[in-house]
Amino acid sequence: MAIAMRYATDEQEAADILTQSFLKMFRSLQSFDSTKGNLHGWLKRIIINEALDHIKQRSRFTSIELEAAEEPMVQNSIIEKNDAAAILQLIRQLPPATHAVFVLYAIDGYTHREIATQLNISEGTSKWHLSEARKILQQKLKATII
Repeated sequence: MAIAMRYATDEQEAADILTQSFLKMFRSLQSFDSTKGNLHGWLKRIIINEALDHIKQRSRFTSIELEAAEEPMVQNSIIEKNDAAAILQLIRQLPPATHAVFVLYAIDGYTHREIATQLNISEGTSKWHLSEARKILQQKLKATII
């Protein structure tokens, strides 16, 4: 559920993602190959893929190419004044494509190349969405302190 919540806009959508993920897991359990990885990683991959499918259904990704995406910085003092639940709520308010890229990159540790492949976008578009997410989150975090 924690993985689904990172990608969902609310608990209901996370529950839908998790339900569909479990259906896929049970239907394809016989295809799991322990020589290729562990069960936890396989299950996590199914949940992430299902979450991305939900996001794709919500919104169409646009191809925005930028040469160099600006990397806004968020001061640690701002983050320290907010708890994790409040920050996750701000992340959920991001536009769907930007939300997906931010979670894949910042939380799940995917590279821009992997994100581009997963979401069928260019690496430049992935970088732009990450930069946009950081700008939006920085503005929202500053607004919560003022």
